[in-house]
Amino acid sequence: GVVRKPPPSEFILIPQRPYLSLGTLRDQVIYPHSQQEMLARGVNDEKLYEILQKVQMGHIVEREGGWDVAREWHSTLSGGDKQKLAWARLFYHNPKYAILDECTSAVPLEVEQVLMDTATQLGITLLTVSHRPSLWKYHHMILQYDGQGGYVFTELDAEKRLALQEEKQALETKLLEVNNMKLRLAELKALVAERNSR
Repeated sequence: GVVRKPPPSEFILIPQRPYLSLGTLRDQVIYPHSQQEMLARGVNDEKLYEILQKVQMGHIVEREGGWDVAREWHSTLSGGDKQKLAWARLFYHNPKYAILDECTSAVPLEVEQVLMDTATQLGITLLTVSHRPSLWKYHHMILQYDGQGGYVFTELDAEKRLALQEEKQALETKLLEVNNMKLRLAELKALVAERNSR
C-alpha cells in the first residue's frame, strides 16, 4: 500500500493541552485564521456561537464579556474548557481528518460523547490516541503498540473489546483479593492451632 500525508488544510491536531493564543475569544475558536479570513469563509459570530453551543460552551461569550475581550486564555480557562475550545476550533475548521491526542481526558464522558458524535456527523475522520475505552465505539481500526517495538493493526470490534476489558478488570480485582484471603487463612490456621494446643 501507499501512505499519503494529506495537505495541512485537510487535517488538525488536537493535543491534550491545546494551544491558546493571546487574543480575543473569537481568536481562540478560529485560530490560526484572522477575523477577516473567518468573514471571507462566510462565518460570523452567530455561527461561532452555534459552534460553542455544540461543545457546551455557549455561556462563555457572556461570562467573559463578549467575542472581542482579550485575555490570557490559557490561565483563564479550566482544563476541560480548554479542551472543549479546541473542539470548537476543530468544528470551525471542519477538516477532513483530525488527530486527537488525549483531547477528551479533562471532560466528562457525556461531553466526550457529544464531541465525538458531532465530529462523526460532520464527516471528520478521527485518528485517536487515548487510554479511554469509551472512545473505541467511534473507530473501526486499532493500532496498538506492545511497548517493545512491535505493533498490531487490526479491525476493532468495540463491543467485544469492551467486554474483554471489563472481564480483565474483574479478574484483576479478584486476584487482588487472593492475597487478602491467604493472609486471613493463615490467621485462622494460627488461631485453630493455638486452640488445639490448649
